[in-house]
Amino acid sequence: MNLDDTIVAIATPPGRGGIGIVRLAGPEARAIAMPMLLLKHDLEPGRAIFGEVIEPGSSGADRASASLTAGLARDMNSAEIGYASGNEQSADALISVAPQTAREGRIDEVVVTFFQKPHSYTTDDIVEISAHGSPVVLRHIVQLALARGARLAEPGEFTMRAFLNGRIDLTQAEAVRDLIESQTLYQAKIAAQQLEGSLSRRLQPIKQRLVELIALLEAGIDFAEDDVSVLPDATIFERIAGVKTPLQELAGTFAYGKLVHEGLTLAIVGRPNVGKSSLFNRLLERERAIVTATPGTTRDLVSETVAIGGIPFKLVDTAGIRRALDEAESIGIRKSMEALADADIVLIVLDASQPCAAEDQELLNQVAQPVAVIVENKADLSSTQFPALSSRLTRIRTSALTGEGISELRDAILHHIGGEAGKQSESGFLTSVRHQNLVRDSLTALNAVEVAVHNKVPHEMLLLDLYSALRPLDEITGATTTDDILNLIFSTFCIGK
Repeated sequence: MNLDDTIVAIATPPGRGGIGIVRLAGPEARAIAMPMLLLKHDLEPGRAIFGEVIEPGSSGADRASASLTAGLARDMNSAEIGYASGNEQSADALISVAPQTAREGRIDEVVVTFFQKPHSYTTDDIVEISAHGSPVVLRHIVQLALARGARLAEPGEFTMRAFLNGRIDLTQAEAVRDLIESQTLYQAKIAAQQLEGSLSRRLQPIKQRLVELIALLEAGIDFAEDDVSVLPDATIFERIAGVKTPLQELAGTFAYGKLVHEGLTLAIVGRPNVGKSSLFNRLLERERAIVTATPGTTRDLVSETVAIGGIPFKLVDTAGIRRALDEAESIGIRKSMEALADADIVLIVLDASQPCAAEDQELLNQVAQPVAVIVENKADLSSTQFPALSSRLTRIRTSALTGEGISELRDAILHHIGGEAGKQSESGFLTSVRHQNLVRDSLTALNAVEVAVHNKVPHEMLLLDLYSALRPLDEITGATTTDDILNLIFSTFCIGK
């Protein structure tokens, strides 16, 4: 990848919209953009300028450009005088003071923003052209830039340039992708914290302690003749513990961070007519599944994603589990059992207004205890406590009809997956499998150091393991990341990001 190229791409999502943005970044961004623009003012850093996209070299563009310099000051002065004298003009009238002659080269009205290096996202010169969101217009602007010598940006190349130029580290670059892909507001909040460097800030003191230990051992070896003391074993153990303890705490955040990042699947199962679809709709807070009084209404899996405590849950409404009455119901029940097996957490719905049926107890026996919550539904039809069950699963009484117990059910789901504990430490935790594996590699190397110290291994050998512990931490932030890893990370980005 050549960082001296000027790159161009459409920075807004595919499709039609009110606004679409074409972004140019590189040393020639301004020179490439200017011939295709007719602006009210010259480009200034950090200022949005109204203008038009024109065909470079057209007769209309030439005449308009020639008259722009001569007439702009006069037109602006006239507009100001008219406004001061009480002649009320609209904002559009004040803006539209450029020469209106010879418009045959005009393509679209635009707003252009110039970010001068190094005060930009990539630290390059950046020109962003905000046009109307027509795919035809946006593609044509890109073609005009390509014809002037720009290169089409690769996926994630703008963010990769920001990383390679030192604008952000690798954890922040990955947070850009996470922020774009977030499905819930809580996911976006966590990604924004990572983008601000929360994980890097948490890692920095850990790396600093490790570097200090390496420096002390290096000094004891290199300058032994100058009476630089060699660290005693007890001091080495103490310093290693000062690195391991916060690193182990960071590794422990991944269980919750993985849920925040990836979400999980929640299957709603039970025998027919216990209110599974009604509960599904209540959790979604909209009518998605068909609900009737006839048992066996749901024949196929119905799934939707909902945020519970900021974590995306894929809810799966299943067919009632019983002896099938026909082939279609049999297929639906088989899919229900598959969904039950694949789910991260299961809601076993029972009818609280009726005694526990044999199908209920059979289903309870099939579900693994750690991943299930019993929902005693239809509590509005029964004021008596549901009969005792041969199960120690969490039990919540609800009414999908009235909404009773639904908030308690959401809390129970979060408590079941450890979501409450995760929110207490929501700043700077691991959400990436890559980061988790690197932290584990570092901890493995530190364990090897402790074993080596216990076995009285020379300090020269200890340093090998200490450097092995430091390298994975550098790879998290990108200090020693290989090109292959960079290409793998940024290839998952969208073009224009």
